[in-house]
Amino acid sequence: MEIRIGIVNAPRELSFESSQTAEEIASQVEEALSSGTGFVRLTDNKGKLYVVPTAGIAYIEIGSDESRRIGFVG
Repeated sequence: MEIRIGIVNAPRELSFESSQTAEEIASQVEEALSSGTGFVRLTDNKGKLYVVPTAGIAYIEIGSDESRRIGFVG
C-alpha cells in the first residue's frame, strides 16, 4: 500500500510503502486526529517508524493494493 502525506509549508510530501490495509491506516489517522494526541504513528514495509504531527497534515493519500508493473506490457 503506497502512503503519501502532504505536510503544511513543506515543499515535498512524505511517501512510503506499508503492508497495512487502507482501512487500518485510515483508522489510525482518524484516531490520532480525534484523540488530540498531536501525532500519528505509521510504519513502512521495512519497519521504519514515521511520527507525523497531526497539526501539520495537509492531506493523506492512501494508494491501492495493486503492485507496480515493471517493463513493457503488451
